[in-house]
Amino acid sequence: MHELSLCGDLMEQVLAIAKAHHAKKIVSIIVRIGPLSGIEPMLLESAFSISRAGTLAEEAQMFTETLPIRVQCNSCGAESKAVINNLICGSCGDFNTKLLSGDELILARVELETADASPIN
Repeated sequence: MHELSLCGDLMEQVLAIAKAHHAKKIVSIIVRIGPLSGIEPMLLESAFSISRAGTLAEEAQMFTETLPIRVQCNSCGAESKAVINNLICGSCGDFNTKLLSGDELILARVELETADASPIN
């Protein structure tokens, strides 16, 4: 389960952000996951509950959002949405495309609680 390793790296980033803002608590995080990333959102959420134990994120929630798959056609230059196992140009139908998005794991947002109890987004 490589999600546990990825979640460990993600927690390092989140805790560094919390430290930089002098947070007393991490309330939530939002991650964006592309369908071609090889990451299972449910497994990442399970790994998060393990990785957050004993940290400022111990009670934090993780929310995941799915990113679209987008390609650029090498023939006509058009950018279009695509689907898994069918990365063809939505404009001309050519299969000669370049992946623009859909394989990412992005830390999109961290909500913190600071000493004055006001959330920081």
